[in-house]
Parts: sequence; C-alpha cells; structure tokens
Amino acid sequence: MATLKHIASKNSDYTAIEAYLVYQHDAFTGKQLLDEHGKPKLRDSYLLDILECGEFSFATACLLANRRYGKNTQHGDIKSHQYIISFDPRDAADNGLTMEKAQALGLKFCEENFPGHPAIVCTHPDGHNHSGNIHVHIVIGSIRTREVEHKPYMQKPRDWCEGMKHSSTAQTMRHLRVEVMELCEGAGLYQIDLLNGSKERVSEAEYWARRRGQLKLDRENAALTATGQQPKQKKFETVKDTLRKQISSVLYRAVSFEEFSDRLMQQYGIAVKESRGQLSFLPAGRTKFIRAKHLGDKFDKAEVLAALTANAARKPKVQSKTTNLAKLIDIQAKLTEGKGIGYERWAKKFNLKAMSQTLILLQEKDLLNEDDLNQRIAELETKYHDSLAVVKDLEGRMKANKELRYQVAAYTSTKNITQQLKTAKRPAAFEEQHRAELTAYRVAAAYFKANDITKLPSPKKLEAEYEQLASEKAKFYEQYKEAKEELLKLKTAKQNVASFFREEEQTQQER
Repeated sequence: MATLKHIASKNSDYTAIEAYLVYQHDAFTGKQLLDEHGKPKLRDSYLLDILECGEFSFATACLLANRRYGKNTQHGDIKSHQYIISFDPRDAADNGLTMEKAQALGLKFCEENFPGHPAIVCTHPDGHNHSGNIHVHIVIGSIRTREVEHKPYMQKPRDWCEGMKHSSTAQTMRHLRVEVMELCEGAGLYQIDLLNGSKERVSEAEYWARRRGQLKLDRENAALTATGQQPKQKKFETVKDTLRKQISSVLYRAVSFEEFSDRLMQQYGIAVKESRGQLSFLPAGRTKFIRAKHLGDKFDKAEVLAALTANAARKPKVQSKTTNLAKLIDIQAKLTEGKGIGYERWAKKFNLKAMSQTLILLQEKDLLNEDDLNQRIAELETKYHDSLAVVKDLEGRMKANKELRYQVAAYTSTKNITQQLKTAKRPAAFEEQHRAELTAYRVAAAYFKANDITKLPSPKKLEAEYEQLASEKAKFYEQYKEAKEELLKLKTAKQNVASFFREEEQTQQER
C-alpha cells in the first residue's frame, strides 16, 4: 500500500533539507531537538545517498546550478522538490522489506524519473505517527544540470533539456504514481490504486491541523478529568471535518439539488455554488469557498447528483401529501446571530418565494380582507378543536374495546384450566405447572369485577363495534387533519403579511 506525496519548497537554505533528514525534529513545530549539551540529536536510524552532485554536497550542487543558469533568484521561486514514498507497514513482516531494500528502490526510482537533478535519497524506518511504515525521501534540486534522454512520458522541453526547472504537474504526478505502483508490483510489495485517489482527501495542512488540535484537546480533557469534570468532546474536528459531516447529513435526506442547497443554507448557513462543472461550499464565517475536490470524492458534482437521484428513487411518492406554507425569515435577526452574506442573499430569495406563495393562497381562498381572514381562522379553530375532541373520545372507546376483547379471550381460553384445578389430586403441583394460565384467568376475572361486567359480551359483537368506532374515527380524523392543515397555512399567511408590512415600514422609516 505504498503512497506518494509531493512537497515543493521555496527555502533557499538547501542545508536545512539535509539537516531535516539526518537530525531529529519536533513533529509539530519542525524545530530541531537538542541533547543535554545543546547539540542537534541524530536520528536513531537512517540511510542516505547523494546523486548527480559530483564532488560537491547537495546544497553546493544546487547553489552552483542556480548561479550557472541564473535561476531561483526570487523569493517565490521553487528551489527544490521532495517526493516521499511510504510503504505499507505490513511489508516488513509479510514481504521482507528492509531499510536497505527500500533505499535501493528509492535510488532506482530517482535515477529513472529525475535524471540530471542533484538529489538526496534518504530512508527512515518509521513515520512521525509511529505506524511502522518504512518510507523514502527523494529530494531534488529544481534545476536539471544536464540534458537527458527524451522518454515517452516527457511532453515539454523542460522535461529533458539542460538548465530547465522541474515542474510537478498533474500529468507528472500521474506518471510517478504509475511508476510507484509498478515498482511495488515488481518488488512483491502491497499496493493500492493511486490513480483514483482516496474517498476523503486530506491535505498535508489539514493532517497536521488534526494532529495539533487533537493534542491540544487531549491536554484540555486531561485537565478537566483531573478536576472531576467530564470532557464534552473527545475527537478534534477541523473546519473541513465539520463541513463534511454537515454536507453528508443533508445529502442523505435531500432528493433534488435545489432542496440540497436550500437545506445546507437553512440548517448550517452553508452556501453552494457551481463553477465550471465543479461544486464549492462556503461555511458560515468564511469568505473563501472550499472546493469539493478538497473534501473528498463523495462531494463531487457527479457523486452528489447520483446520491440525490438515488434518494428520490428510494423515497416513496405520496400524492396526497401537502406542503406547509413557509414562514418569512427575520433576516436582520439572523445577521445579528452571525449569519454571513451568503445566508442573507439566500434568505431574500426565500422570502420573496414565500410571500408569493402567501399571496397565491389568500387569492385562492378569497381572504385578502383582514376581517375575512380572521373570521375564517376562528371557524377553523372551532372545527379543529371539536374534531380533535371527537377523535380522542373514539380512541379511548377503541382502547377500552380492545382491552375487553383481550380479557374475554384470556378468560375463555383459561377457564378450563381453572376447573381442572378444582379436581386436581395435587393442587400445589398443578398450580405451579399452569401458573401462567391461572394468572391470566384471575387477572381477567378481576377486570370484569372492577368494571361490573357480569355477562361476557360476544367477541363478534365486540369486533364489529371496534370496526364501527374505527370508521367513525377515520371520518372525524380527516376533518381534523383538513382543518389543521388549512389553519396552519392561514396562520402562517397572516404572520407573513404582518412581517412583510412591518419590514416595509422599517425600510421607509430608514429612508
């Protein structure tokens, strides 16, 4: 499962590169670790070779190349490139991978893919996360010092001409990933498909942000635990981690892209935009969009649309379901809570749409007059409460009917056992053997006595009565549901109209 990572450096101090490979450094600050005498501490184990440097050191060879070709004179110029091949931790035990073998593979990889560049190849036995993965650092100076053979994968003169700078393009990285895969296959090592990327794309910066954040959180939690308090959060999340979780929660439920974008904005204040066929997301409190490709494969446009289509196909379509009228949003109140510009734009469009639906509803019901609207709301409230009272009464009678039927069935089925108890030769043993049946009989008898039932009703009559009650409940429940739906819509419409004119009055006063 070897992986390949690229790091471009603008640092003009080439000796710092070799120092990093040879000496121990703090994983978070990058500073050299010193011993008790104040001297840098060497790494416990490493292998290092230099290529294409002649009689000079790597740093001197790079400086001479810069001076010879007049390159890398500006602060923003890329001075060196580092490629890190990390092997699977299992390779050591399962496939016999050693540091010497890894170093040889790194040298071969460097000679074949970076000819003409001053280079350092250094192998370390473990990563900073202590996972036991042997890895190889290949650091090259950015300038090629001799012309090399023009190979098929090379596309431009900079790839083979002397004095040209190395460029790590997408095409170059694709070629190098293929080379790593073939290298591992030839050496009999574990390998994954490096061309299709990972499901969750975590950059170098985000990885270290996670490490630093988790370390800080662990320290805070340890302090809380020492004082007897319970930590509220145990796992640190970056901004991208939180964004991934929020998008996923909405993506799981939405059935259209419009619903997807609206829910993200309404629930989390996340704006969505599409540019050149790619999606980008803007969380609340940020001014710069985060592209989907920096979050993971599942957030790409094609994957999002596929998930929405699958949701729409999976959810049953209910024809009779009606949607409630949306309430106008108090934009100023939301802005004072910390919502951003993206939310304000979305909320204005949402309010226009909601107000349009409100006017259409009032026109259809012929309730544009305020008195008529109030009168209709009062009528619906009376109908709503009356229907609800009848439904509750019928539900209570149905529950009593169901309980009576259950007790009649229990009494009838266990009556024979009770009669056998009277004639049993060993009553105590018979009682123990049929305890469940006798208990059910006695509970039923107590129920009949508590409810003054002296004659058992017919099970068929009880069932017919239950069906009649259910039919009446269904009729009144429809009346209750219709009154409730219309009442909620008209109350919302009344609130929307009041909010709209209140906002208009405030706007006029400000003008």
